[in-house]
Amino acid sequence: MRHIDQATDSPLPVANHLKSFRLRKGFSQSELAARAGITRQAISAIESNQYLPATGVALQLASVLGCRVEDLFSLVPAEETIEGTIVGHVPVNSTSHAPIRVKVSVVGKRVVVRPVENLGELLPYTVSADGYVKSPPSGTSVRVMLARDRRAIEQEISVAGCDPAIFLAGEYLRRQKDSASVVGWTMGSRAALQALERREVHVAGIHLYDPATGESNLPFLRRWLKGSGYDVITFATWEEGLLVRPGNPKSIRTVADLAESAVTLVNREEGSGARLLLDQRLQAADIEPSLVRGYDCIVRSHFEVARAIATHQADVGIGILSAARQFGLDFIPLQTARYDLVVPKPYLKSHPALNHLFDTLATKAFRNEIEALGGYDTTDTGKLQCLRSV
Repeated sequence: MRHIDQATDSPLPVANHLKSFRLRKGFSQSELAARAGITRQAISAIESNQYLPATGVALQLASVLGCRVEDLFSLVPAEETIEGTIVGHVPVNSTSHAPIRVKVSVVGKRVVVRPVENLGELLPYTVSADGYVKSPPSGTSVRVMLARDRRAIEQEISVAGCDPAIFLAGEYLRRQKDSASVVGWTMGSRAALQALERREVHVAGIHLYDPATGESNLPFLRRWLKGSGYDVITFATWEEGLLVRPGNPKSIRTVADLAESAVTLVNREEGSGARLLLDQRLQAADIEPSLVRGYDCIVRSHFEVARAIATHQADVGIGILSAARQFGLDFIPLQTARYDLVVPKPYLKSHPALNHLFDTLATKAFRNEIEALGGYDTTDTGKLQCLRSV
């Protein structure tokens, strides 16, 4: 065995991709070490950035892994930047010179930049930025000073929708493909599809139930999407219903009870699946929305609905069972609906991690995890739905 005696601490910032290439080939550290003629400890030291290998060792590693040395090790510019289009709400900073934390995704040939603050209340404190934009941007085109390796950013998957469990999918994906990540942007079903059509995200999550056919999503998608260039993959089937405070103090049983003057609703935005369900049930009960107190009080997610009820800002709202459980609320079921993920077929070929995400959804470990949240049925998780008749 040859040791990497010539290896020294690197004085220059180097992007090290050895681990990701090793995992892509399915090699353990010991297997790669044996093939390259060095020790497993050497591989571990290189991957943990303790050493930069000498030229001969780097060439041998590249040969075993079927790539170039510069694919494994490359100098990182002190301030690498990328230009993209900024979308979403741009926060107003307290100081005009404070940078804006942003996420960056490569959607097709488009670079999309979105402020991290758009993730909501708490996620900006748990999701790291991909880079920074000087505040405030003068237009839609911005230059981002990157805080992460560009190749890692290219593997980031941007998902629009309203299921918070998408972040769990991202965690399971990282276990299989350590440089990939998933970022979920919370928005209703119709807004998610619009973001997909504008090429702002890779995937749109929707739950739009059609009472006429008893089908979820597909009747709507057949009207909305042009052509056959999309795949529709099931994330899960979930329970939707009325969220009320523990003990149901207002004795709410059906949507018809929302017309009572003592009942205050918290609603979702137009175009969301929850709003569609509410409007369908109000119409079936022959109740005008104007008769429902709080109908115009709008929040943007299932968790925000649950929080408004838990904090006594409202008595009832439409949401999913897992959100009710998270906030200790009672739940009155109304229907089960499928939550599907819509993805343009070209992205499945061009994006380095998208297929890995959909493979992850079908694993037993992931399905067990989201079923434990409550209100999810994963029988069809990972199933490809037929969007167009053959």
